[in-house]
Amino acid sequence: MRLMPAADPPHRAAPGADAQQRAHMLDLAVAGEAGLLVDRRELQREGRSYTVETLREARREFGLERPLALLVGADSFLDLPQWREWQALFGLAHFVVAERPGSPLDEGRVEAIAPGRETTDPADLGRAPAGRVYRLKQPLHAESASQVRQLIADGRPWDEFVPAPVAAYIRACGLYGVVADRGATTA
Repeated sequence: MRLMPAADPPHRAAPGADAQQRAHMLDLAVAGEAGLLVDRRELQREGRSYTVETLREARREFGLERPLALLVGADSFLDLPQWREWQALFGLAHFVVAERPGSPLDEGRVEAIAPGRETTDPADLGRAPAGRVYRLKQPLHAESASQVRQLIADGRPWDEFVPAPVAAYIRACGLYGVVADRGATTA
C-alpha cells in the first residue's frame, strides 16, 4: 500500500504543514509497518499535483490490467466532482471510500457521483482493473485530520489521535499552532 501525500492540494487550502513535513510524518507513522510505503511522486512533480496525473503514472508503472484502488475519505469522495478530470479517475482506479461515524455518505450520494459503480463485495475490486466504488465500513476514529488540527490549535488534548513519533514531531516543529518544544528533536 502506497501512501501519497499531495504536494499542493489544488482543491483545498494548505493544512498547516508543508508537503515535506507531511511526508515525514507519514514516514514516522508507518515506520516498521510491513507493506506500507510513503510514495513521494506527487512531491517531485512541478506545479500543482492532481490525482488524475498520479493515477496515470501508476497505470504506466503497474500496467493497464492490474487492479488499483484509491483510498479516500467520504468527505473527499463527496468533493470528487471538483477534482481535475474527475470522471476519468474511474477508468484508472477503483475507489475505496472510508466512512467515519456520522459520515454524510449514503447510497444516493454515491449513486449521484458514480452511477452504477458501487459494490458491496470487496472481491469485485480484484475482478477488474478500475471503475468500482467500495464503501469501507470499519471502526475508524471519529476524528478527521481537520478536527485533530483544530484540537491542536485550540490547545485541547490531541496526542491520542496520532502515533507518538508524529506527536513528538508536531511539537518539535510547532505545527498546527502547537507551541514548539524547543528541547525536542525532529527524528
